[in-house]
Amino acid sequence: MPSLEFKGKQIVYAHHITVPYRPLVPDADKSLNPAGADGNLIIHGDNLKALKALLPRYAGRVKCVYIDPPYNTGNEGWAYNDKVNSPLMREWLGQTVDSEDLERHDKWLCMMWPRLQLLKELLADDGVIFISIDDNEQHHLRMLMDDIFGESNFRNIFAVARVKKNIREREHIRSLNEGYNFVLFYSKSSDGLIIPPTTFQEKAARWHAFDAPGIRPSMEYELFGTTPPTGRHWMYSQERAEELVADGKLRPNPRTGTPQYLLDASTSTMLDTNWTDIQEYDTRFNFPNGEKNVALIQRILAMLDDPDAIVLDSFAGSGTTAHAVLALNKEDGGNRKFILVECEDYADSITAERVRRVINGVPEARDAALREGLGGSFTYCTLGEPIDMEKMLTGEALPEYPALAAYLLHISAGIPASDTELAPQDEDGLYYRDGRTQTAYYLLYQPDLAYLASNEAMLDEQRAKRIRDANRPEGRKAVVFGAGKYISQRDLTDMGITFCQLPYEMRRMGQ
Repeated sequence: MPSLEFKGKQIVYAHHITVPYRPLVPDADKSLNPAGADGNLIIHGDNLKALKALLPRYAGRVKCVYIDPPYNTGNEGWAYNDKVNSPLMREWLGQTVDSEDLERHDKWLCMMWPRLQLLKELLADDGVIFISIDDNEQHHLRMLMDDIFGESNFRNIFAVARVKKNIREREHIRSLNEGYNFVLFYSKSSDGLIIPPTTFQEKAARWHAFDAPGIRPSMEYELFGTTPPTGRHWMYSQERAEELVADGKLRPNPRTGTPQYLLDASTSTMLDTNWTDIQEYDTRFNFPNGEKNVALIQRILAMLDDPDAIVLDSFAGSGTTAHAVLALNKEDGGNRKFILVECEDYADSITAERVRRVINGVPEARDAALREGLGGSFTYCTLGEPIDMEKMLTGEALPEYPALAAYLLHISAGIPASDTELAPQDEDGLYYRDGRTQTAYYLLYQPDLAYLASNEAMLDEQRAKRIRDANRPEGRKAVVFGAGKYISQRDLTDMGITFCQLPYEMRRMGQ
């Protein structure tokens, strides 16, 4: 299969793997009625780092991703900011990408590549991803998605009405005859099937002149006090015309009195890839660059056969995806959850504030449900310091127990778990049992160098026997993370225990 090549691809190819893991740090003051570890999330931070932070908890669990990345028009003022260890990428850092930048397409693709890789990891096997885009990068994005998700997982591309934010934008559209943008749709695997859209679009009544060229005496009769123009005839026989009049489908033109008939008598048509009945943006609210249309996101969500779906938007903007999730839950009683990521400073003042308003109610809204409030909750988070082994070695940055436990569980077994729920369950550090592989996970740790230097942080024979005895009756294996041990791995293997040492210098630094 052909693949897309671009400047910097080999440098960013595995960048998503090297991004350090950062724990999510809840901010109670900015949250609204938080509902626990698996509730709705709004995350303020770089979306590449945030996606990596979500992996321990959400890998393989997200049903739907919707993103609206920069379209790379040259007028958006975005900058490449991923700190990739390369001279080329360092030259790009912080430089605004404008229309004169000859490398703007390469920069955009380098920005998108690692984010799409992490989004794919977060998606469930039957998960799907929708991406809004325009002509500037649509062709590149299609090839990029073929590279990452596989050409066979392309599902469709939908047309939506083009942005009409202001007079200048409308003039631009008129001059280029551009009427629509696109929503690209891929699945993670062949399991990623959706319900075809069943929304119907009402067709506007269109009245058409009832005369046609040519001379046909059988169709030249008086109708509404007039006869056909010279050289023309009525379109149907007099008998058929009388039936149309009786059905309200043939009438005199209100302005001229000449006969006209209803060209399209059908009331609706099934929507397919033509979604141009929906404008991409809704400019009724004062948000940066307008706001994504709630109806667009709702149509996407309605295609998912899962009222409990986790929906992720890592370019959250004004928070329309959360609005759409809450509105659909209100409408059908679903329990969908949203995860929003926004890197800009308005993550609280605009993104989260808009979600607070739709939850609590918007008095001036025309929609009754929105006036009343859609209900719901969310936890507002920022990104903590990265779990950096070098900093752990020096004692500069010792992560909290739940964050380290979730990180170790993910990198060792690929298991998603809520880092806010992980805690030692007994004196030996048990914090997670995996029923699928019949494995118990232990962590001997406190974010304190004095503890790490003590015998309490060590796996000794007495503790190993307790762990063996706790797991052997059910046939479970055990994995123990710790700063050190006083027993050989051979003896531990006989007990069904695997020991994984945290950076050994951690113990020495505490002494």
